[in-house]
Amino acid sequence: MQNNRTDNRQEIINVNELMKRLECIYQLDITDDIPKGDMPGDKIQIGEEHIEKAKTILPHLIEMLVPIINESKKQRLVISVCGGSGVGKSETASLLSYYLNKLDLGCYTLSGDNYPRRIPKYNDAERLRVFRCSGIKGLISHGKYDEENREILMDLQRDNQDANSDLVSKYPWLLYYQQAGKHGLKNYLGTYNEIDFDEINNIISQFKNGADSIYLKRMGREESDLWYDKINFVNTKIMIIEWTHGNNDNLMGVDIPILLSSTPKETLEHRRKRNRDGGVDSPFTTLVLGIEQDLLVAQSSKAKIIISKSGNIISHDEYLKLMSSDC
Repeated sequence: MQNNRTDNRQEIINVNELMKRLECIYQLDITDDIPKGDMPGDKIQIGEEHIEKAKTILPHLIEMLVPIINESKKQRLVISVCGGSGVGKSETASLLSYYLNKLDLGCYTLSGDNYPRRIPKYNDAERLRVFRCSGIKGLISHGKYDEENREILMDLQRDNQDANSDLVSKYPWLLYYQQAGKHGLKNYLGTYNEIDFDEINNIISQFKNGADSIYLKRMGREESDLWYDKINFVNTKIMIIEWTHGNNDNLMGVDIPILLSSTPKETLEHRRKRNRDGGVDSPFTTLVLGIEQDLLVAQSSKAKIIISKSGNIISHDEYLKLMSSDC
């Protein structure tokens, strides 16, 4: 009786063959209609710097992912592309997915921004509420919340200046408010309070266990912009998650985290250039970005690939030096 084991034999992927094919694939024209992430309304503009960054990452990525795919029961793995605001996560992830698909590896790009517990405007409001409630409690605990300070604080809140650290010299009591508010915000940003990690972890688990299709969440900017699409994963070996929190300790099952590095100064400069009105971020937004940056640095040791803003692969030590030199 003939043994039928060949039916269950996995396809073995060869690193060298993929590397040879890369140069040919690089000759293809990158067009605006390449598949992007799945965040509704997300505007992605691919530039030459994103293409060069993706080409720098790919050889290192292929060397890492092939052994994982070959050794996996279901021949599937998950990559995350993370980094601060404006560093090019969506663009870089889209390009990596495009190239990997051209290598016949089958890749899908998932946006983690679909998985906060609240739509963007409500999440922004909740962040501000957490900061202000925590700040007022801090003032009360230090005996600084009297009628005069309350009225000043309400004026500052109306002007969205209560997170402005420059005002501490004028109102010394504001330091207690801002310190307590920041502490409260740290216990919200990138935690289970803000993000439904259980749902996205379940998606990763389903994918890696070989699910043929998975319902994926879509979250727009309004209450009515919430639905699920059933995505076919039959021929998909790789899922790329592009997300600020793609290297978060609460995210389970990521095989290769890729960190796109940018210093706080580089992030601020990018946001200034991107701002249509030419304005600068509010003090509160700057505070939020600073906390997110601290989270990225704290979790950076887990990244398998780190690439600088200028497009060079750097070590973790080099990354930490970059971050500290910008402080």
